[in-house]
Amino acid sequence: MNSNQRAKGIQAALASAMLLGIVPVFGKQAILDGFTPLAVVALRTSIAAFLLFVLMFIYKRQFFYIFPVGLYGCILAGLVNGLGSILYYSALGRINAGIGQLLYSFYPLFVALWLLLDRQAINRLTIFRLGISIPGVVLLLATGREEVDLIGAGLMIGSAILYALHLIINQRVLYEVPAPTVTFYTLLSMAATVILAFLLFKPSLPSLQTPWWPILGMGLLTFLSRLTLFYGVKNLGGLQTALLGLGELIVTVALSYFWLGEQMSPWQWIGTLLLCASLVMVGFDRYPPEKRRTTGWLSWLNPPQVTGSEFPWRPTT
Repeated sequence: MNSNQRAKGIQAALASAMLLGIVPVFGKQAILDGFTPLAVVALRTSIAAFLLFVLMFIYKRQFFYIFPVGLYGCILAGLVNGLGSILYYSALGRINAGIGQLLYSFYPLFVALWLLLDRQAINRLTIFRLGISIPGVVLLLATGREEVDLIGAGLMIGSAILYALHLIINQRVLYEVPAPTVTFYTLLSMAATVILAFLLFKPSLPSLQTPWWPILGMGLLTFLSRLTLFYGVKNLGGLQTALLGLGELIVTVALSYFWLGEQMSPWQWIGTLLLCASLVMVGFDRYPPEKRRTTGWLSWLNPPQVTGSEFPWRPTT
C-alpha cells in the first residue's frame, strides 16, 4: 500500500467516523419524538439503500455486478449488521446516546478477536493503541453521574460484537469487489433484515405531526458513511478502520453534551483524551498490503481458484 492510498484510506475512515458519530444523536432524537427503535432502524437503512441504488443506477451500473460467493458474503454481512443495528437502536431506547456510544466503542476489541480467529496477525502498535483505548473507554463509562441500564448495556455490547464481525466479513469480500458494490449489497441485505423484523414485531409509525427530519438525516448520513467506511476498510484494513472509528465516540459525546444536554465529569474528559491519543497514533501504524488469504474460517468467501488443467479447452496462442 503506497502513502497516497494510505492517506486516502485514513481520510475516508475519519469521514465515516464523523458521519456515524452524528447518527446516534439523530436516532435518539427520533425515538424521543415517538418512533420505535425498530421503525428507526428500518427507515434509516431503507433510505440509505435506496439512495445508493439510485446513485449506482444513474452513474455506475457496472457496480451491480458481483460474483456469487462475494454476494453471499455481502448478504451474510448485511444480515449480521442488520441484527446488530436492531440491538443498537433497541439499546438506544433504554440508555442515553452518549453512554450507548461509549459501550459500542468496544467494537475494536471484538475486531481484534475476530481477526485472531481468522488467523490474521495484529502488530504491537495496534495492541498498544487498543491498550490505551480500553482505559479511556472505562473512564468514560465508569465515572459518569448516571447508572447504566444493564439490559440496554448488554444489547449495545451485542451490537458491537456483530458490527465487528460484519467488518471482517466485508474486508474479505473487498479483496475482490469494489467498495460501492459491497456497500450496496450489504445495505440491501441489512434493509431486508430490519424491515422483516419491523413488520414481524412492531409495524407501527407515530402520528403525521411527528418530525421526520431526524429519520431523513439518518438515512442520508448512513448512505454517506457506508461509502466512506468501506473505502477505508479497503485501503487500511478492518482493525485500523475500527480504531479510527473510535472518533465516532468523540463526535457522539460532544453532540450529546451540547444537543441532548448530557453531562461529562472531568474523568470522562481524561478518557476522551486517551481515545484521541489512540487516533493520533494511527499515523505511525504500518501494515503490509492486504492480500487474499486462503486460510481462516472466512476463506470460503474467496472466489474459486481455477488452474490451467481445469479448463475444458486449451486457449490457442
